[in-house]
Amino acid sequence: MINILLCGNNKFFDGALTQLISIKNRTKEAINCYIFTMDATRLNKDYIAITDKQIEFLNYVVKSKNVESQVTKIDVTEIYEREFLNCANEKAYCTPYTLLRLLADLIENIPDKLLYLDIDIMVGKDIKTLYEIDIEDYEYAAVREKYGSKLIRHDYINAGMLLLNMKKIRETKLLEKARNLIKTKKLLFADQDAIYRSTTKKLILPRIYNEQSKFNKKDTVICHFCKRLLLLPYPRIENYKQWNVEEVHNVLKCHYYDNDLEEYIHLMKEFRIKEKEAIVK
Repeated sequence: MINILLCGNNKFFDGALTQLISIKNRTKEAINCYIFTMDATRLNKDYIAITDKQIEFLNYVVKSKNVESQVTKIDVTEIYEREFLNCANEKAYCTPYTLLRLLADLIENIPDKLLYLDIDIMVGKDIKTLYEIDIEDYEYAAVREKYGSKLIRHDYINAGMLLLNMKKIRETKLLEKARNLIKTKKLLFADQDAIYRSTTKKLILPRIYNEQSKFNKKDTVICHFCKRLLLLPYPRIENYKQWNVEEVHNVLKCHYYDNDLEEYIHLMKEFRIKEKEAIVK
């Protein structure tokens, strides 16, 4: 069983669906996916927890490949409010949902090994090759951040993919230390900075485990559709996600995940039909 952690609200459904399609289409072993979510409408009216219907559909999708796979919703609203209410980083550069992974050590029955993935990720190879990397002596494994490793520090990591050793993390209190930083110090990259600064020992992995700029490489295991800074023909930021299918094809020139995205379009139509039928009933 491969244990995966995703975090988000009802708006991240497209990302969760595309990502889980790419995982189940390439991974033979069953996946056990936890989704941390919360209601944060006090901050933004759109910050609504992922719905039970969405979770039910994601379960339907992963079980279509392996009946032992499952998706579990964990509402962490109460824990989040206790830990981060009105903290310095609640309105950081991205949504407060990125902070939810910092609560993993507070959740009962979380396994000792856990693969955290940002929602704007597609999987290009069997994810077992990443999950089985030995991190017994490390708190986590990660890949260098494409810009931060040049501008901040050479070992600065991109926290969009973290292979977490939860047993070691509980011993070193990495996430507890990161939460304390989030509560007390305004950080430029919030949770990512907090994790990096709280680290005792990490394993740096090759770029194939979190490729952040090239989307058609055949050896890529984790493809991260994160923001890109482009200088030519004029300086600009691109931020196209995998579910932006037209832009993925026409701007990023990426066709590696075409079969996954075709399945996504088909399944989204199926989901919308199920939603309409539920409303009629």
